[in-house]
Amino acid sequence: MTSLKLVLVTGRSIRQGMFVEDKFSREYAESVAIVKLDRKDMERLNIKEGDRVRVKSKFGEVIVKAVESKTSCEGVAFIPMGPWANMLTDPDTKGSGMPTLKGIEVEVSPTTKEVSPIEVLIEKTYGKKVLREAKSIPLNPGGNGTKTIKYVTCGFCGCLCDDLEVTVSGNKIVSVRNACALGRSKILNYHENRVLSPYIREGGTLREVSLEEAIKRASEILVEAKYPLLFGWSCTSVEAIKRGLELAELVGGVIDNTSVICHGPSIQALQEVGMVTSTLGKVKNYADLIIYWGCNPSNAHPRHMTRYSALSRGVYRKSRKERKVIVVDVRYTDTARLADLFIRVKPGHDYELVSALRMVVRGYDVEFKEVGEVPVEQIYKLADMMMSCKFGVIFYGLGITMTAGKSRNIEEMSRLVQDLNEWTKFILIPMRGHYNVTGTNQAFAWITGYPYSIDFSRGYPRYNPGVTSATDLLFNGDVDAALIVASDPVAHFPRDYVKHLLEIPLITIDPKWSITASVSDVIIPSAIVGVECGGTAYRMDKVPLRMKRVVESPCPMARIQSQEHVMRRVVDPPEGILPDYKILDLIISEVKKLKGFG
Repeated sequence: MTSLKLVLVTGRSIRQGMFVEDKFSREYAESVAIVKLDRKDMERLNIKEGDRVRVKSKFGEVIVKAVESKTSCEGVAFIPMGPWANMLTDPDTKGSGMPTLKGIEVEVSPTTKEVSPIEVLIEKTYGKKVLREAKSIPLNPGGNGTKTIKYVTCGFCGCLCDDLEVTVSGNKIVSVRNACALGRSKILNYHENRVLSPYIREGGTLREVSLEEAIKRASEILVEAKYPLLFGWSCTSVEAIKRGLELAELVGGVIDNTSVICHGPSIQALQEVGMVTSTLGKVKNYADLIIYWGCNPSNAHPRHMTRYSALSRGVYRKSRKERKVIVVDVRYTDTARLADLFIRVKPGHDYELVSALRMVVRGYDVEFKEVGEVPVEQIYKLADMMMSCKFGVIFYGLGITMTAGKSRNIEEMSRLVQDLNEWTKFILIPMRGHYNVTGTNQAFAWITGYPYSIDFSRGYPRYNPGVTSATDLLFNGDVDAALIVASDPVAHFPRDYVKHLLEIPLITIDPKWSITASVSDVIIPSAIVGVECGGTAYRMDKVPLRMKRVVESPCPMARIQSQEHVMRRVVDPPEGILPDYKILDLIISEVKKLKGFG
C-alpha cells in the first residue's frame, strides 16, 4: 500500500476554535480528527478528500480523515491541535520544558479503519472511562426585555478585544457584535455543555455531591500528596491566579501555566537577551512594515489584523495601502493570502534564516544560494524591507517556539530586532494564545519573581524549566496529584504526559465539561469570567484590562452606592456556582484547617 513521508505541523484552525468549548461535539471531531494535505501529496497517495489515512510517527499513530488543503503545503501534513494530534508529538523537552509539537517526521498511508470517537480514543489510549453529565443552563428569553451591553471584553484569545456589544433577551445572549467567529461562538454558547454541580468519581461512576464535600475531597487530595501539580490558569482571572500561588505554597507543590507548551521559550529568550517591544496601540498607529513569522492570525487571532495591525486604521497609518505585510511560514496559510511577500522556510530552519538576515543587516554577505530553502535573493529583499521601513514589527507564533531550537530561535530573532534598531525602529511581539496567559506570567512574576514552572516543595519559590516544568514532571512521573484550573491538558498534552496525569488523583475546576473534567476524580464547576463574573486579564502586549460581567450599566446612584448593588443582573452564573477565586478561597481555607494552621 502506498505511503508518503511528510513533516507534521500541529496548530490552531478557525473551526477547531469555534467548537473547542464542546470537545465531545460532532463538529469538534470533524474539525480536529483530520489531516490537511496538499493536492499533489493526495495524488501521490491515491486518495481523495474524506478518505481515511493512518498518520504514524516514532511516538505513536492515529487514524484521521484526509482533507485537501485550500492553500499550498506540499510536503507538510497539518493536524489541528487536539487529542488526535497528541498521539504523534514528541514528549521529550530535552531540558527546555517545551515538547516538540511541530516539524515531526510522519508517514501517511491510506487505511480502511474507522476514525475513533473521542470517548473511544481516550479510553483505548489511557484506560480510563470518560464520564460526563453535560447540561445546558435553562434560559428565559424575553423575561426582562431586550438589552444591549457595550464594551464587553472577549475572553477567547490574547487580543482581548474590549469593544464587543452583547444583546441579551431575558437571561439569554442572543447576539454579539464586533466579535470574531471564535469569540462569538464562546459567548453565544456560554450556557451549553456546562458542569452544573460538583461530582466525585467513585467506582467508575460519577456521584453528584455538595460543594462542601467536593472542596473537602479536593483539599484532602492536595494535602495528602507529597508533590502535587497545580496547572492551567491561563483562562481565568488574575484574582484566581493569586489564590493559586498561595495554594501551591501551602501544599508545597509546583504551579505551572500553559506557557510551558506555547511561549515558554519566549520567556527564556527574554531572560537571556531581552526584547525590544511595545503596545499594540503603537503598532496600530505607527507600523508601516508588519511581519507574521510562524503564526496564522487569520485562524488563531481573527481580529488581530483589523484591530491592531495590518488592516487597522491608526493615527499615522490609516489604511492597508500604507503598510507592507510579510508572512514567513512553512506552508502557505490564510494569512499569507493577504501578504505582499510570502517566504516559505523549510520546517525547523527558522534559526538559520534569522541568522542569515542578521548577517545582511550587519553588512556581511551570505555565501550560499539558499538558506532554509529560501533563495538568497529573497533574504536580501526581506532585509532591505526591514532596514528601510520607518517602524517595523515582527509578530511571531508557535511556529518557532514549538520546533527544534525553541528558545534559541527567539533569542536570535530578538538579536535581529536589536540589530535593526541601529537603522530604524523595530519591535518584537509574541502572539499569545489564551486570553490571560500573559496575565498568568505577569502575576506569577510579580508575586514570586518567576513567570512559570514554579516549585514550592522547599517552602520557597524555585524556577528551573526543564526540571520544574509541568511537562517534564509528568513525563518523568514525578508528581502524585494534580489540580487543573481553567485548562484542558488531556486534550492538548502529548500522550505520555496524559498517561501519567490519569494515573494520579485529578481535580478539575472548570465551567464546562472539558475532556480533562470527564476523566477527573473531583469536578468543581465555576463561573465564566467575562460573562458571569468579573476579573482582570492582560492582553498579549501586557496591558491589563478589566473583564466585566455581562450586566447593565450602573445607574447614576453608583456615585453614592457600591456598583454591585446598583447593577441589575442580566447574565447570572447558575445557582450555587462560584467564580474560580472564591472556590480557591474555600480550598485554601480547608487546606489550612487540615494542616492545623488555625
